Amino acid sequence: MLALSPRTVLLPIDVQAAFFDPAAPRLGHPECEALGLALLAAWRRAGWPIIHVRHDSVEDGSRLRPDQPGNALRPGFEPHVGEALVTKSVNSAFLNTDLDLRLKRLGADAIVTFGISTDMCVSTTVRTGSNMGWSMIVAGDACSAFDQPDLEGVLLPAEMIHRFHLATLRNEFAEVTTTARILETVAAESGF
Repeated sequence: MLALSPRTVLLPIDVQAAFFDPAAPRLGHPECEALGLALLAAWRRAGWPIIHVRHDSVEDGSRLRPDQPGNALRPGFEPHVGEALVTKSVNSAFLNTDLDLRLKRLGADAIVTFGISTDMCVSTTVRTGSNMGWSMIVAGDACSAFDQPDLEGVLLPAEMIHRFHLATLRNEFAEVTTTARILETVAAESGF
């Protein structure tokens, strides 16, 4: 069983409208959205802490700029009353934000995270958090990556990128598991 407790913080990362836009590259695991909603529901039912992360781009022309519709969190991923929102403009939710301070004030003992994209903001946040001493747990199936070209311009499938990045996170920086396993543990620990 996973080591989760009422002091384990759920950290959804960048589940934003721009990433689900038809103009965006192909999202390899669109089921990540439903699994993320299941994690949020479990944390809310248990009354455990949630800190949401949103990318507020400062890049000209970015669909993730705060003045663009793509910046919005997807339906169901908006913070509820009492849930914090951390905004960032780089890949790591720990850099130039008060995330570390918020976690310390909550007395967090671990962080369960998921979101978009596996190889960018999720990976960078997990690596930074691990290096800062946080116990990081990734709900791997509640994350997704996008198709991307390699150095020769060959399109790499999102599923491959996702798999490789979860492997490197698991081997060095985090416990990588499934949403089902996390939900089972939350239910056992919270009595729900």
